[in-house]
Amino acid sequence: MRILFLFFALVCCSIYSYGQNSPQYIDNFIVKENLTANGKVAIIAVDSSEVANEAINGTFKFSINGFEQTLSFHQGVGVPTHPIDGSTFAYFKHKNQNGSSGKLYFLYKKDNKITPVKINGLLLLIIPGVLLLLAYAFKRLLTTFVVLAVIYGYFSFSKGLSISQILESALEVLKSFF
Repeated sequence: MRILFLFFALVCCSIYSYGQNSPQYIDNFIVKENLTANGKVAIIAVDSSEVANEAINGTFKFSINGFEQTLSFHQGVGVPTHPIDGSTFAYFKHKNQNGSSGKLYFLYKKDNKITPVKINGLLLLIIPGVLLLLAYAFKRLLTTFVVLAVIYGYFSFSKGLSISQILESALEVLKSFF
């Protein structure tokens, strides 16, 4: 009888420990300012309803503006090592076994506070297209729209945004529709 009890206790303990070692995935994430306000952002692992997933612990690879970084996550929060110097565009991408997810943010820095603003990548293609269509419709205002397009391009590219990031972000949005 003792041997049978010991056997069942051993099986129950092994089942419990197997459930605790399940693989961890980051399928979705959001970017917020780090709580210490030290010029860094925090990447927070969330579920599909954007509720923080505090069960995520370990190291995960992220690509930030094309540079691969290994981030250490504790209770669902990972912090990149490099601080943000000024306002900039940043494309965060994470690839795991289930696929990849990428998000484009404008990190607005004022004083020592960073405000991340999520940008829909499809809008970066639609806005210039609409401007060009309006310019075509109103040929007299063509020079005004060309100047606006040049200003738009200057602000986009001087803050670290490239054409490949715009297209990749737009493709991520299109993939999410299907």
